[in-house]
Amino acid sequence: MSRNNIVVVSILLLIFAFAICALIYPLFGREGMQLGLDLQGGAHIVYKADLSSVESGNEAEVMEGVVAVILNRINPLGVTEPNIQKQGEDRIVVELPGLSITDKQKERLGRTALLEFREMTVDEEGNVEWIPATGTIDGQEKVLTSSYFKENTYVASDNLGRIQLHFEWNEEGSQLSGEITGRLLGQPLGIFEGDEPLLGEDGQPIAPTVQDVITDAGVITGLSLQEATDLSKQLNAGRLPVPLEIIYEQTVSPLLGANFVDLSIKAGLIGIILVMLFMIIYYRLPGAMACIALAFYGAVVLAIFKLMPVTLTLAGIGGFVLSIGMAVDANVLIFERMKEEFRTGRTLGAAIEVGFSRAWTAIRDSNVTTFIVCIILFWVGSSVAAGAPVKGFAWTLGIGVAVSMFTAIVVTRTLLRLFVGSRLARKISLFTAYSGEK
Repeated sequence: MSRNNIVVVSILLLIFAFAICALIYPLFGREGMQLGLDLQGGAHIVYKADLSSVESGNEAEVMEGVVAVILNRINPLGVTEPNIQKQGEDRIVVELPGLSITDKQKERLGRTALLEFREMTVDEEGNVEWIPATGTIDGQEKVLTSSYFKENTYVASDNLGRIQLHFEWNEEGSQLSGEITGRLLGQPLGIFEGDEPLLGEDGQPIAPTVQDVITDAGVITGLSLQEATDLSKQLNAGRLPVPLEIIYEQTVSPLLGANFVDLSIKAGLIGIILVMLFMIIYYRLPGAMACIALAFYGAVVLAIFKLMPVTLTLAGIGGFVLSIGMAVDANVLIFERMKEEFRTGRTLGAAIEVGFSRAWTAIRDSNVTTFIVCIILFWVGSSVAAGAPVKGFAWTLGIGVAVSMFTAIVVTRTLLRLFVGSRLARKISLFTAYSGEK
């Protein structure tokens, strides 16, 4: 073997080894790769805000306040990277990766976090009814609620081990509480969350008997430790300015997500191997160069996914695999053009240059139309409640197509140019696709 051939083969082997290693490592080294809810597990919740009571023109400001309060409530749950964003004018999308969240926690995230104190009355028929406990400040009648709490509630236990939720009134709350508890000495004072009574650990409504006038601070007893802790965090996180309603939710277990990852990797590897075998068998040496470029393409795309970073979903992996097929499609167009140039009697160097030049317009137009579709899909995914998989598909497909254009036009072309002037260039049969003809 001549020195030129040894150099060419050595360069090709080094590039191929580097590309394969670079491709395999990102696939199995998941460190730094962000996985979506369908792969990692977690919760995807969409809330709709009731803006009917908000003054016109203040909707955007109110929604920003809603996002801030929800974030404060989520932080104590231990979520590493929650995704909270506005969708449209009145919707909030909450994504909690890697977290198993209960229905009660989902509902609590969207509650206004307003405790209302009510006093008990009996109507003429003897039915018990709870009405808001009110007091008067500066001639105005006001309802006693947790909106007068300072944001410093905490949970402790008394000498008997009973759980207590400690709270402190602000100035107005202190006046209202002093007036109301002074009027209701010896009577129960119910605590309601929305229209439902706050339930104790035994499942019964909490309605402690007022034993003294409460002005500066007080305690709520009867709650379980978990309930008191969650309620304390919610109260300290702030009160939502508008009510929220869950209109869409999706929960995926981490175990199911892990299975998706393993199956996706296996499917991707099988697909890549089959494509490589077809390219080598049918297109021979150019097909082998396309396989090296394909391995390089996979490594670059996965590196981009880690660096940006891109949140990979199952649909996103589908977009990545589809872009691999489109990368091979570009090489097919180029090799077919090269075959036509060989038939006209051109040399290897001329066939490579003219083949790439004539195939470029078709590759460019097909990829531009794909980019347009990706933009439309990304816009659609941003406009609907369950659009995260659509956005992931559009995003990964767009990145993959952009990189595939580079690898097909630059990398494959550079690799084929290495053979120009070598002895292998004289063996045209190594560079033409099999057609059944001599």
